[in-house]
Amino acid sequence: MKFIDEARIEVQAGRGGDGCASFRREKFIPKGGPDGGDGGRGGSIWAIADHNINTLIEFRYRRRIAAGNGEPGRGADCYGASGHDVEVRLPVGTIISDEQSGTILADLQASGARALLAKGGAGGLGNLHFKSSTNRAPRQKTPGQPGEQRFLRLELKVLADVGLLGMPNAGKSTLISAVSNARPKVADYPFTTLQPHLGVVRVGEYGSFVIADVPGLIEGAAEGAGLGHHFLRHLSRTKLLLHVVDAAPLDSDVDPVAQARALATELRKFDLRLSRKPRWLVFNKIDLIDLEQREHLAQEFRRRLRTRAPMFFVSAATGEGCRELMLAVHRHLSSRAVPAGLAPERIP
Repeated sequence: MKFIDEARIEVQAGRGGDGCASFRREKFIPKGGPDGGDGGRGGSIWAIADHNINTLIEFRYRRRIAAGNGEPGRGADCYGASGHDVEVRLPVGTIISDEQSGTILADLQASGARALLAKGGAGGLGNLHFKSSTNRAPRQKTPGQPGEQRFLRLELKVLADVGLLGMPNAGKSTLISAVSNARPKVADYPFTTLQPHLGVVRVGEYGSFVIADVPGLIEGAAEGAGLGHHFLRHLSRTKLLLHVVDAAPLDSDVDPVAQARALATELRKFDLRLSRKPRWLVFNKIDLIDLEQREHLAQEFRRRLRTRAPMFFVSAATGEGCRELMLAVHRHLSSRAVPAGLAPERIP
């Protein structure tokens, strides 16, 4: 199924039914008085977060959603039936905003969360409500009110505790498949990952967290190079970023430090808040280099980037170092409540 994380829809709530102007007419009751009932309210449109849905592809073709109208009132004190409400099921993590004003209407962060998208119109009043001592035969009634109409923008941001980012072919997909139940496509060419993937990492008997893998970034992504910044929004809810570095690039002219600096620049261009998240360095493919090369690589990063961010050496292909990395991540997530001013250091 194709992954769609943006959509635009129109929602139209139902119109309320008109009130009724009627009089009671029965044998031997010549002046029965008014008995016109109210119109029914129009149906409303609700959004509901559903954990069984993980994409907005349904709304690529279903662009307009309308609720039922209320029925008009009738004589003999009969009120009109209300219009049927419509429930729109959306993936957990969907942000709903008004396209015209930009106002965020709802952020569905938990399964089962509900939000009102468009309220149905109120039903009109029948002449039953207008009788009085001076107006014993009222012929007034009111029409039903129109339902709300809105043009909405749906934006899906996946819910994950940890995000993987790095250049293409750094081994992010291999890493997430080695530490979780995710099974993304893995191949020996760039941009194998074309959509975000989520995996659950189990730590011990009860501990777990969610990790997300997004397509690789390259320099110039802000200008649309590669896949651009399109999928970086899915890292905005994470608490920790793991910057996966290719420790043994096929091209000997590739400078991993320069690539790391370029990626940090792209993060700042996309969202300054995202660039300020804790970001750890994870050197992958260490099965292809010796211990001396690892030490040299770590020293180069510390010297040229002037960072003291945590560094880990792993091999996603063989599993070396992966368990230690996941344990460290779990400890970090478990101790998120740190005093102000003691936030982890970041790569500049």
